[in-house]
Amino acid sequence: MTYRDLTALDDPVGSSLRGHHAHLGRRLGRAATYVPGVATFSAVPADAEGADWADLAQLLGGGEFADLFSCTATPPSGWEPVFVLEGRQMTWPDRGSVEQAEVAGDAEVVELGAADAPEMLDLVTRTEPGPFWPRTHELGTYLGIRDGGRLVAMAGERLRPPGWTEISAVCTAPEARGRGHARRLIGALTARITARGERPFLHVAESNTGALALYERLGFESRKPVTFRGFRTP
Repeated sequence: MTYRDLTALDDPVGSSLRGHHAHLGRRLGRAATYVPGVATFSAVPADAEGADWADLAQLLGGGEFADLFSCTATPPSGWEPVFVLEGRQMTWPDRGSVEQAEVAGDAEVVELGAADAPEMLDLVTRTEPGPFWPRTHELGTYLGIRDGGRLVAMAGERLRPPGWTEISAVCTAPEARGRGHARRLIGALTARITARGERPFLHVAESNTGALALYERLGFESRKPVTFRGFRTP
């Protein structure tokens, strides 16, 4: 199996919006962002100039949130910092075997869709795996596990740079932890992604030591440190 090279991962938001997620985005010049309700991620080139920032501000509107994700460009004065978070980008090795990410379990893994969005949002609110909005599920396939009919775990596909798919929103309700749900869901997603000739990757906060340990046990490898940043437009 042949995978695309790693350079697309240096600008995962921009490369997704220029390609697989173009239908879910808005563009002006070299600036791009997702439509409201899908994601707040925005992108400008690493060598962004004043015109690029002006275009992004026009796309978003005044006083709006711009989640620059791992973009390294620094906005001009007047852009108010909102958050900074140190993290890590991890990739599934091209020699990796999907079987090592799968575990046995009795709970059925089900595909989630628009009808499940309220439950997905409730689970995210309780577990805080990262940004998730009413239409985030449109970015890719989301899988879940139910217990007694209630959604207790999920994970899904988010950014889609050429040749890659990001695994995201990995979360389990507190009362359902310790049962291997996250491992099952990541294994199922990894199998789907590799079956279509793409390679999984993910992002994790450095402070989330439990998630880091799990991803490393499953076979994901650290590619590089990243800094996530958000700003408010002038």
